[in-house]
Amino acid sequence: MGSRFFCENCGAEVKRDAKTCPQCGMSFANVLCQNCGFAGAPRLFAAGCPVCGHTAAGPAGIASKPKHGGAVPRRFAAGAPPVWAYVLAILAFAGVFALLLTK
Repeated sequence: MGSRFFCENCGAEVKRDAKTCPQCGMSFANVLCQNCGFAGAPRLFAAGCPVCGHTAAGPAGIASKPKHGGAVPRRFAAGAPPVWAYVLAILAFAGVFALLLTK
């Protein structure tokens, strides 16, 4: 059986390439491994996490506790824009500000 995917917000099972959760509407930017915290494109998780090999198991497919014993690190907030979008926005604001100063 292949990997199963679940919404981090509500726990509902979602399709592998889903962009939003059909239950709560949360948007997904990446898949987040519940075990090691690695985040990446869904295609990387076809056979489980490419870093630690974890696959969702147990009731509702949600791991009860990470192997390392601590909290799951959050590398990306679900639904957050990629870093390049922030950089582009800052550059656009800087350009507009520079145009206003030259007038």
